[in-house]
Formats: sequence, structure tokens, C-alpha cells
Amino acid sequence: MARSNDETLPHIVVVGGGAGGLELVTRLGDTLGRKGKARITLIDGSRTHVWKPLLHEVAAGSMDEDRHELDYLAHSHWHHFRFRYGRMVGLDRDQKLVHLAPTYDEDGEEITPARSFKYDTLVIAIGSTTNDFGTPGAKEHAIALETPEEAARFNRRIVNACYRAHTQAAPIRPGQLHVTIIGAGATGTELSAELHRTTRAVVAYGLDKIDPERDLKITLVEAGPRILPALPERLSAATAALLADLGVQVRTYSKVMRVTDAGVELEGGDFVESELVVWAAGVKGPDVLKDIGGLETTRTNQIVVDQTLVTTRDPDIFAMGDCAACPRPGGGIVPPRAQAAHQQASHLYRQLRRRLAGKPLQPFVYKDFGSLVSLGHYSTVGSLMGFVVGRSMFIEGLFARLMYRSLYKMHEVALHGFPKVALETLGRSIMRRTEPQVKLH
Repeated sequence: MARSNDETLPHIVVVGGGAGGLELVTRLGDTLGRKGKARITLIDGSRTHVWKPLLHEVAAGSMDEDRHELDYLAHSHWHHFRFRYGRMVGLDRDQKLVHLAPTYDEDGEEITPARSFKYDTLVIAIGSTTNDFGTPGAKEHAIALETPEEAARFNRRIVNACYRAHTQAAPIRPGQLHVTIIGAGATGTELSAELHRTTRAVVAYGLDKIDPERDLKITLVEAGPRILPALPERLSAATAALLADLGVQVRTYSKVMRVTDAGVELEGGDFVESELVVWAAGVKGPDVLKDIGGLETTRTNQIVVDQTLVTTRDPDIFAMGDCAACPRPGGGIVPPRAQAAHQQASHLYRQLRRRLAGKPLQPFVYKDFGSLVSLGHYSTVGSLMGFVVGRSMFIEGLFARLMYRSLYKMHEVALHGFPKVALETLGRSIMRRTEPQVKLH
């Protein structure tokens, strides 16, 4: 059925096309949008989507984002919803309007003007950003892997650094090819292992002036007592042992005081020489949520919602994913994980249909299926929940890697369906056999 233009239809607007938001609008479009029962709109400040848990692979150069990105406009056409390009900068709850900032191209020319879009039901799903805690020099000298553009920028920097070191007349400087990763959560830890392999692969293609064992160094810095602090201690210990075998230097109990163009200054006066720095520590809601329409937020800018994912101050506004502080029975909030966003998208899909039918909303219950950490081609470790009541099963190696990859495949299937994903996976596998295993440009 063709998309209805009836302005009297209930209008559901989803702001944020990350993992959860995109899955939600896809399902709503395929059902309510296709049947003309509601108007579905997705708003995002980017025009393409890449699954955020894979950004460390884009940064390391082991994944070409062009082969994995999804174009919002084309996807909206195929799945019966509308896509509107722009970044949310304000919210008028009385008029039920979402305000967007104008967008510009790289030459400063305006692409889209400042606009506002009306909603009947609003879902805010704009994810999270890294939190540099106001550390001097962090914004100027460190790259945060929050978007595909930032991940690709870091990859270009490290490849360019290798070319520069290979061709310069002077000896390679101390710290010139060193990478310091601040924050040993999942992103920082996975990036450290992935970089260990890809930097050596880049050098192996003919940059023979560089000695990988002498010139390439990766340091992982964590303020707390162990890496992967949010995950089980056994998983943390196994990962630390694997990183040690790779030669990645892990520094725990190390608070960062300053970032400079030459490296990272730690509390106590230690200085880690490094001309390439990634900031992967801390999570907070985007700054736009600090005072967005008078909604209740936490000190880290997350929107406070009840267990139905409805905001505490407006029954017509929902929030989900990393930008939402959703309570869990027994205390605490739902953790910022991809599996949580996926579960909330499925839950909200059902609840928004109940809302349109005039039925009461049901509470969201988060189910922790465990944690997986990929160390690239070296190994994958994790723990799966639910095999024995109250316990988890520790896994590693090939089985764990297959489980890790299946999370991304589940996301792709939710967006495209199984047949298309199977064909694309086969095509990517064939193409990788005829191309470099790392990105070299």
C-alpha cells in the first residue's frame, strides 16, 4: 500500500538513527507506515548509519565503513517511513515540535535550513557521547570515536603517520608511532587489540623503514583498578592476559591529568609519549539534553524515564538507548549496551502499537544475555547468561567470536531481513579475498 499523505494520521517521530532508533522506525514503517495507520519519521544529523559497536574496527582500518553503512533516505523509501536530515537542538512540548539546526556542507554552504517538525508521539534515541570530564587538552589533541567520520579520521591519521615515518629523512621520534587509548571499557580494549594487528599489517605492505616491535607501541590507560570495569572480573582478567601477550601496555590506577600534542600526562607526573591519542573513557548523554524542553535528566544528561520508557514529565515522549536512564527492578539503571538498545526497540515497537490502540503500556524488563569482548583476529572472550539460574558460562575462542559476530548479524537482519543479509555477507566474504585486509588510504 502506498504511503498515506493524510495529515490526520497519528505522527510518530523518532530522533536518532542508531541501533535502537533505526530498528524501531524500520519495524514501525513496515507495519503502521505501510498500512497507512500512522506517519513515521526518523530524524538524524547524519545521512548514513554504521553500527556503533563496530567503530573501533573502522578506526583500526580492519573494516571499510563504505561497505557496511546504510543510507537513511534509501532505507526510509524501502520501509515506508520518512527521513529528515538535521540535528535536534530544541523541543517545544506545548506545541509538540522538534527543532532542528541548519546543516552545512564542507564549504560552509547551507544544505537544509533550521526547521521544526510536529509530533504526536516522540521517541528520543540519540545515544551517548564520551565524557572527557573537562580534562585539559582532551578536545584538542584526542579523538573520540563517536561517529563513523571520527573513526575514519583516526584511521587516516595513523596510516598517514606510518607513511610519514617511512619517508622522512630523520629517525623516527620517540612517541611518533605510539597510540595511547584512554579508557579501558569495551571500545578502548577492543581497539587496542585491533590496532596491534592492523598497524603491523600496514607496515608489512612495504613500509620497511618501520620496525613494528621497536617503533609501534600501544598503551591502554584506565583510571580504575582493572580493564573492562563494567564486566565480570573473570572476563577482565582473561582479556588483560591476552593483551599482555600481544605487548599492549596496560596502565591501571592511572588518572589522566592533561593531553598534549606529544602525549598524555598522568596523575603523579608520569608522561606517556604518544602523538596519537584516542579518548574512549566515560559516557554521558549529548549536551543538547541538558535542558531539553524541561524534561528530567540526570547529572550525565540522560533523560529519566519510568519502566515503560515514558519520560517522567511528558506522557507523549519516550526515550530509549544510551540517552535514557531506565530503572531496573531492584535498583540501578539499564546499562548502555547494544543488546539493551535492541531489546528496547522491540519493546517500544509493541508499546507504541498498544498506545495507538488505547491500551495501557507495559513495563520494559532488561534481560542480560552476557558480555562479549572481541580482540580482533587474536581471540574473543565472553560470558553468556542464563545457562544455569544465577550463573554464567565463560566462553572464548572461535565460539565466542561467532557469538560476537552474530550480534551484528541480528542487527542487520532486523533492518534488512535474512535473505538480503545472507547474500551481502557472502558478497563481502568474496570481496575481502581480493582486497587488502586493512584500509591503506
